[in-house]
Amino acid sequence: MTDRIPPVVKPDQVEMPEDVATDRSCQSPARRSFLTTAGIGATAAAAAAMGPALLVSGRAEADGSSDDEGSRADRAFDARVQAAKQERSVPVPRQIHNGDEARYDNYIGNFSQGLPHNSLGEVDPNAYAALLTAVRSGDPSDFANIPHGGTVKLTNPQAGLAFTLQGTDVGQVTIPPSPTLASAERAGEMVEDYWMALTRDVPFSQYGNEPLTAAAIADLNRLSDFRGPKAGGLVTAGTLYRGTTPGDLIGPFVSQFFLNAVAFGTLGIKQIYNTYLPGQDYCTDYASWLAVQNGQGPFPANVVSGTSYIKNGRDLGAFVHSDIPFQEYLVAAQFLLAKAPLNPGNPYLTSKNQAGLISFGSGHIQNLLGEVTQAALKAMWHQKWFVHRTLRPLAYGGLVHNTLTGAAKYPIQSDVLNSAAISHIVGKYGTYLLPAAYPEGGPQHPSYGEGHSSVAGACVTVLKAFFNEAFVLPNPVVPSDDGQSLLPYTGADAALITVGGELNKLAHNIGLGRDIAGVHWRADARQGLLLGEKIAISVLRDQRLTFNEPFQGFTFTKFDGTTITV
Repeated sequence: MTDRIPPVVKPDQVEMPEDVATDRSCQSPARRSFLTTAGIGATAAAAAAMGPALLVSGRAEADGSSDDEGSRADRAFDARVQAAKQERSVPVPRQIHNGDEARYDNYIGNFSQGLPHNSLGEVDPNAYAALLTAVRSGDPSDFANIPHGGTVKLTNPQAGLAFTLQGTDVGQVTIPPSPTLASAERAGEMVEDYWMALTRDVPFSQYGNEPLTAAAIADLNRLSDFRGPKAGGLVTAGTLYRGTTPGDLIGPFVSQFFLNAVAFGTLGIKQIYNTYLPGQDYCTDYASWLAVQNGQGPFPANVVSGTSYIKNGRDLGAFVHSDIPFQEYLVAAQFLLAKAPLNPGNPYLTSKNQAGLISFGSGHIQNLLGEVTQAALKAMWHQKWFVHRTLRPLAYGGLVHNTLTGAAKYPIQSDVLNSAAISHIVGKYGTYLLPAAYPEGGPQHPSYGEGHSSVAGACVTVLKAFFNEAFVLPNPVVPSDDGQSLLPYTGADAALITVGGELNKLAHNIGLGRDIAGVHWRADARQGLLLGEKIAISVLRDQRLTFNEPFQGFTFTKFDGTTITV
């Protein structure tokens, strides 16, 4: 193992707020060892010796030889060197977490699910110390020594140390600190998660028209810090549980890409999904909640109760429970390839005798979704395990429960403790715990940021780069309240439903669908999208070096509404 590339260097860049900066126990590695100074020098010298890159192949002679022996290999090498230098020039960012790990010596602000816990659900400090040892050293043997509280394994922490050979490496991207445990923003997110759980079975079309979602809207408007979308400064039926990017508030709650039939070759698919049993929630009693914190499986499976178009939060939570990582974006790609025009910058739109396939066509688009998915997940796993290690909402619900029952006293901001959501929760379940959509509670990796959203951000960015975002989708539909049919959508904004807006909505449907299931925070979804977007842009930038076609760049709209050309 002497030739093994070290996964990390000594931690020198993960930072924290000034109030806890003197305690270095919560720092974790960020700077990567890929392309060391010596390696950069060698590749730069090789590139200088070769001169400018020529990315067309050498002319082949009749006997199969090239008129420029080795030149194709040299140009391929040069393109790779240019991509490596391009990515190495990306500044190494400061990796800053929220400081909770050093702020609380019982680690109540951090993810510890699957490790051993005491009766309050507080992690064994020695077990958490073993986790910190592993993330600081990167040594596989240290990861193997992290204690188990039960039978459920941690989910792939070492994936966050894998290098990427396309796009920006994981140590050169970051997301801002997660909201702190005691903040009003975190409390506001928890109130939203409580209401999402309480309203899982309400059809999206009925938001604001029935008592439970009407109460949710009123309660969210009383919060001192809520970062969800608003209309006229208020949460409304049209903004409830939606995203904040262009197009999110237009049309039905569910994106058109979740509803329309598509074809995969000769296989026709209606988007009718298995649904979970209405009214069935989990981890609402203290014993099952504690078992989840300790990872004491095995846990039962959700009860499937028929099929449906996605009509409510429970259906959406079921989808994001067992989906293939880039599944719905591949479905969206198939729909767009059949129904929508390509991005105006596609070089084959002006070709009289050629069409794209492996480059700038269906093969390029479909395969690229998988490429950016893998890169985005590696980057997010680095943030989850090696920078932030943020607790999940289910664990926060235990802090709320123990605080309100007097079993312990935790620094929970009063907005959540005084919310109407809390009254509804305890009245229905007899505890203050967050009702989970899944028997296992949530996955065995830290909450911040969200893996599903990082994939959403990356894949949606790819689709916006290849298709005409301004194209208005014809004949929009909406699911019936029982989910058994699709109805024409006739809202006043039907003519405003565009490819770009519905792709943004699709990304938020999936990201916030994980919130509705009780496993994430709104901030997780928001920052996941932005990280995924950044990764996709870097992959597109690298790929530009490989094309033979005359090409002016990928032009599309980012999640913040600005236009970029890559």
